[in-house]
Amino acid sequence: MKYTSLTKELYIRNRDKFATKMAKNSVAIFNSNDIMPTNADGTMKFRQNNDLFYLSGIDQEETILLVAPDCPNPAWREVLFLRETNEHIAVWEGHKYTKEEAEAASGIKNIQWLSGFELIFNSVMALSERVYLNTNEHLRAGVVVETRDARFIKSCKEKFPLHEYERAAPIMHELRAVKEQEEIDQMQIACDITEKGFRRVLSFLKPGVTEYEIEAEFIHEFIRNRSKGFAYEPIIASGPSACVLHYIENNKACNAGELILLDVGAEYGNYNADMTRTIPVSGRFTKRQREVYDAVLRVERQAASMLRPGVTIQEYHKEVGLIMQSELVGLGLIDQTDIKNQDPNWPAYKKYFMHGTSHHLGLDVHDVGTMHFPIKPGMVFTVEPGIYIPEEGFGIRLENNIVVQQEGYFDLMRNIPIEAEEIEELMNS
Repeated sequence: MKYTSLTKELYIRNRDKFATKMAKNSVAIFNSNDIMPTNADGTMKFRQNNDLFYLSGIDQEETILLVAPDCPNPAWREVLFLRETNEHIAVWEGHKYTKEEAEAASGIKNIQWLSGFELIFNSVMALSERVYLNTNEHLRAGVVVETRDARFIKSCKEKFPLHEYERAAPIMHELRAVKEQEEIDQMQIACDITEKGFRRVLSFLKPGVTEYEIEAEFIHEFIRNRSKGFAYEPIIASGPSACVLHYIENNKACNAGELILLDVGAEYGNYNADMTRTIPVSGRFTKRQREVYDAVLRVERQAASMLRPGVTIQEYHKEVGLIMQSELVGLGLIDQTDIKNQDPNWPAYKKYFMHGTSHHLGLDVHDVGTMHFPIKPGMVFTVEPGIYIPEEGFGIRLENNIVVQQEGYFDLMRNIPIEAEEIEELMNS
C-alpha cells in the first residue's frame, strides 16, 4: 500500500460494534467491490467496498467477510476469505495478501481462500436463523450496475429461501457516522496533503494559467505525498464557471480579474478530505469580490459553531439559511420584499445559495450517516456555504472539514489559509 495502514485493533473494535447490533443466531456477509471494466481489456483502478474495509482493513479485490458472533463453532464466528495467489498472479498483477498478512492487518484468526467459502458458509447458514446482507443505501446512490453484493443477495436468497433476511446498511450507517480517533487521524493526513496542494497552487496561479494546469499541480502534490490522488473529481472553476456547482471540465484559461473556485481534496488510506477555496487569479480581490468573500466566510464560521451534539442536520440547514439570508440582504442581492413574497419551500436566499451547507465525511466523500437523527460527538462534517452570482460573473464557496466534539469542534483544515489577507499575501510573496 502507498499509505500507512491502521492497526488491526481498530478493525477488531469495529467488528465488535457491528456484532453487538446483530440479532441472535445471525450471520452477516460483506463482499469486496468488483474491478470495473473500461473498454477492450481495460479496467478502472480498484476501490474497496467501504463497509468491508471498515470492518477488516483489507484493501484487495475478491474478498468476503463472514461475521457470525453466536456460531457454536468458535472458528466460524469471524472468517475472512481471500483470492488465492500464485506465481502467475504475482508476475502479472503483483503481490497479494498472504494468510499471515491478512491476519496481521485485520485481526481475524481464520483466514481462508475463496475456494473454501461455500462449505463454511453453508455450514454457518445451517446454524443461523437470520442473514445480514449489504447494499448501497446512500440517499444519493444511483446504482446502475450489478455489484458483487447484489449478485450474492440473489444467489443467497435462491439457495436459502426460508431464512430471515436483514439489512446491514442501517447498522453500518450508524457506526461509520461516528469516527474513531484512528480514522480522524487518517482524515487529518488527507487534509494536510490537501493543504500542501493548495499552498503549491497559491504560488503557481497567475493570469493565463489554465484550469487543467492547476489540476495537474494538485495531483502532483497529492501523489508525491502517498495519496492515491483526488478524493473526487476536482472542480477548478474560473470566472462564471464557478456558478456551475459540479463543473469538472477544467479546460478554460484563468483571466486577470477573475476568481477561481477550487473544490478539491486528497484521499489517504481510503479516507477523504473535501476542501473549497476561492482565490483571485490576479492575486488581489476587487472590492465587490472581497465583500462577498467576507460574507461567505462569516457564514462558514457561524455554521461550524452550530454543528453540535443534539442538533439535527435539517434544523441546522434552516438556521444557516437565515444567516445567509441576512448576508444576502447586506450585499444587496435580495431585499425584504423578496423575503416577504418567497415560497417557503424555496426561500429567497436559494437564488444565490442553492445547496446544503454540510454533509458527513469519511470513507465516502458524501459519507453515510443519518440526516434526521441528532448529531453526535465524533461525527465529521464539511461546512461549505457559498454565494453564486451569475450576473456578476463569479461564485464563492469556502469549505472546511470539522470534527464535532462534546463542546465545540475541531477544524481539520485549521492550517489551510482561508482569510482573504493571508491568501493575498501568499499569492504576492
